[in-house]
Amino acid sequence: MKKTYRIEVDCANCANLMERTAGKVPGVVSARVSFMTQKMQLEFSPEADPASVMEAVRKACRKVEPDCQIFL
Repeated sequence: MKKTYRIEVDCANCANLMERTAGKVPGVVSARVSFMTQKMQLEFSPEADPASVMEAVRKACRKVEPDCQIFL
């Protein structure tokens, strides 16, 4: 399952760091973060619960970029 989320991130480097970090969260098959469009696209594994995975993604991204926003 793929879902797209609106985000708020300050720079392209931060977006790249968030993409790498989100891609390492268990339950995420792939992650794409676009600084230009301010969007994050995640593909979840079939057995994953997107809501709980997104909580882990938010926590992981906040460690990389404390002031980032991910709107669910």
